[in-house]
Amino acid sequence: QVQLVESGGGLVQAGGSLRLSCAASGRTFSSYAMGWFRQAPGKEREFVSAINWNGGRTYYADSVQGRFTISRDNAKNTVCLQMNSLKPEDTAVYYCARFYSSSYYADADVTYWGQGTQVTVSS
Repeated sequence: QVQLVESGGGLVQAGGSLRLSCAASGRTFSSYAMGWFRQAPGKEREFVSAINWNGGRTYYADSVQGRFTISRDNAKNTVCLQMNSLKPEDTAVYYCARFYSSSYYADADVTYWGQGTQVTVSS
């Protein structure tokens, strides 16, 4: 059983930064693409970013492109999301996700989810 544990959420003012981390259990972390999704109150969960198995390719939603950076450390079984220039509309619960393959193809290909971490950006 794979467990994903997020950390790093919190309250920040608009324009500030946060760094989210996700620690994954298991020995096969480096075999899978990883990603981040978010869900704001009253809205559906949406894709934020993804990274393939070796970090060689990254993907971003248009709304965060240029502000967020995803990275991974396969030696430490972690994936991070550096969030800069935060906006109030970035307020959401952020979820770490593991995809079923080594590359990201579609949002529906998530096989494991973390429990989520709250990010609140004040104006």
